[in-house]
Amino acid sequence: MSKPKTPNRGLGRGLSSLMSDVAAPNDPKPVGNAIDRAIPVDQIYPNPDQPRRTFDDQAMDDLTASIAEKGIIQPLIVRERPSANGKYEIVAGERRWRAAQRAQLHEVPVIVRAFSDLEVLEVAIIENIQRSDLNAVDEAAGYKQLMEKFGRTQEEMGTALGKSRSYIANLVRLLTLPDTVLSYLADGRLSAGHARTLVGHPDAEKLAAEIVKKGLSVRNAEKLVKSTKFSAPKKKTIRASTKDADTIQIESDLSAQLGMKVNIYHAAGKENGQVVLHYRDLEQLDDVLRLLSGG
Repeated sequence: MSKPKTPNRGLGRGLSSLMSDVAAPNDPKPVGNAIDRAIPVDQIYPNPDQPRRTFDDQAMDDLTASIAEKGIIQPLIVRERPSANGKYEIVAGERRWRAAQRAQLHEVPVIVRAFSDLEVLEVAIIENIQRSDLNAVDEAAGYKQLMEKFGRTQEEMGTALGKSRSYIANLVRLLTLPDTVLSYLADGRLSAGHARTLVGHPDAEKLAAEIVKKGLSVRNAEKLVKSTKFSAPKKKTIRASTKDADTIQIESDLSAQLGMKVNIYHAAGKENGQVVLHYRDLEQLDDVLRLLSGG
């Protein structure tokens, strides 16, 4: 089998095309150059770069029992191992492969595809994101990987995964929280709603601990955060009444272009100054960041 060319920009295939390989439990028919067959389990090996390292014991027990009774309904996606004849590497479906071994199946149904190394990694990330038991931290990390490693946009991921762009943007923003807060989020002591209220707050760790200790609802967590807003020392700025006509006009032009209030503070005789944007919510902030980054 000839090795596919490595794409110039991340991947040559669209994200939706890759998605069809991972999420098609009711359509086991091969597509394109895929081959549908049964392969002995001892000829299949897991992907060493699989981002998922842990498997819930109870979930694996349930899956094993289901496979023992009904078999594997959705074939695994595999590729021929680059340096091992007759051996295959799992692209998607490692849980099913592990459960099949526990259920003492000798063969498993697979679809063989000619994936590049980059495609294997991206599909593994996509499969991980689609897990029903995925916590918000792992989901956000998956989106971030797709953006940073493969140049996927939030719009592209949202369309392929059935999520809004703002949902993905807000989730990725959670990764800016301190590690302690992320650990609360990962183990379920905090929800994504709780965590969003803490983004950007300098006392996020202290507030998170208090929210967990008191078992606060998201609404009450918001009240707590608002009541303890950090107030930075006020810097001396130029009052609006002292601004010249040119500065006022630039403020007006920028406000109209960005769709939000813009203030410019520039002291006479100085080279430096401040531009302050007043956004109404995180979605509007995301729009501005996307505009500034050229996205």
